[in-house]
Amino acid sequence: MTTSVQEQVDIRVTGRRVVATLLDGVVLGLAYGLVAWAFGTVTTSGPYSWTAETSTGPTLLYLLCAFAYFVLFEGYRGQTLGKMVVGVRVVDEQTGQVPGWGKAAIRTVLRLVDGLLGYLVAWIVVLVSARRQRIGDMAAHTLVIRV
Repeated sequence: MTTSVQEQVDIRVTGRRVVATLLDGVVLGLAYGLVAWAFGTVTTSGPYSWTAETSTGPTLLYLLCAFAYFVLFEGYRGQTLGKMVVGVRVVDEQTGQVPGWGKAAIRTVLRLVDGLLGYLVAWIVVLVSARRQRIGDMAAHTLVIRV
C-alpha cells in the first residue's frame, strides 16, 4: 500500500476495536463455557454468574481453537465476528489486502502482551501510535481500518 493509499484509509477506529474485542471475548467465553459443559464442570451461583473448570486437555483444546479463531478469521477474511459487527477489518499495511495466516498468527501471539491488564497495554499503544496500531499490528505490519 503506498503512502497516499495509507492516507486514504480510515484508521481512527479505536472505539470500534474496543467493542470488537469485547464481542470476541463474549464469543470465546461462550466457547469456553461449551467446552467446560462438555468436558468439565460448570457451576452456577445465580442467573448471570457461573464458574467453569476443565482439565488440561480440554483447556489446551480450547486455547488451540481460540488461536485458530483469530488466525483463520483475520488471516483469510480480515475480520473476526466482533470486527464484522462493528465494521472494521485487518489489512496488510503494504498491500491493503487481508494479511494471511502468517501475519494473523503474529498478531494473535502478541495478544499475550497486548492483552495485559485487560487489554490496557493495547489500548494505550493504539492511542499513542501514529497509525493506531497495537504491538501485534506493528510486529505483523498490519492496520485495522474502517470497512
